[in-house]
Amino acid sequence: MVSRRRFLAASTAAALLPPVARAAGAPMPIFDAHVHFSHDAAEMFSVAEAVAILKKAGLKRALVSSSGDAGTRALHAAAPDLALPSLRPYRRRGEISSWVDDPSVIDFLEDRLERFRWVAIGEFHLFAAQTTKPVPRRMIELARRHDLLLHAHSDAGAVDAIFAQWPEARVLWAHAGFAGPDVVGPMLAKHANLWTDLAFRSEHAHGGRVDDDWRDLFAAFPDRVTVGSDTFTPERWHYVVEHADWTRQWLTDLPPGLGEKIAWRNGEAMIRPYLSRLR
Repeated sequence: MVSRRRFLAASTAAALLPPVARAAGAPMPIFDAHVHFSHDAAEMFSVAEAVAILKKAGLKRALVSSSGDAGTRALHAAAPDLALPSLRPYRRRGEISSWVDDPSVIDFLEDRLERFRWVAIGEFHLFAAQTTKPVPRRMIELARRHDLLLHAHSDAGAVDAIFAQWPEARVLWAHAGFAGPDVVGPMLAKHANLWTDLAFRSEHAHGGRVDDDWRDLFAAFPDRVTVGSDTFTPERWHYVVEHADWTRQWLTDLPPGLGEKIAWRNGEAMIRPYLSRLR
């Protein structure tokens, strides 16, 4: 399991990325596959302000979830073509660890799945030792029944367990599992319906140049890598535009077609099967 200390350290490193000058003309679109607009963020930013930030960042789309689903639904209502709703199994902060043992989470998910439209379930935190628990298993069954993408903040073992339970699942692996290319590559090779987001993976590029190991992975799996800003605290919303600019910067170190795929085309392809249900 990724420790809270490591996660916060990654947040700090990402927040301190140097400003990136915008290129002349329209910036390359970005599909941000990892955005949260939780109840505390909604207290700091109005829906209109949040939508304005996403648009200023040049996002084509954002996969949005929140602790408490109200923020997600509000953003989607305000910008339905931009903010794609994902149902998180958390009703408030502090449920990252407890949700797997809380049967009331299932009541919440079943209620929201019946009342509103979604493209995904997640981001949820689930690790290999937890995957046999009744609540996570039922959540995966609900995703299967409603045919939804699963956005998993998990180790490799949990991802394997999701596919063991639902072989036809489509899974977005948050933060590429906080693992290196030596782990991520074999996982992508094993599971054809597995995508990764690179939220908080700033180590894959230094000085605008993509590291060789990651470059090889991107070339080997050009259709299954996405990017994400992960606004997991309200303060992270101040860096959405900067993160998008930094992403565009390091993507220029890749062949243009590959850079565009990672920037937005892969996210579009991943989410396309679910878009019709939002109409």
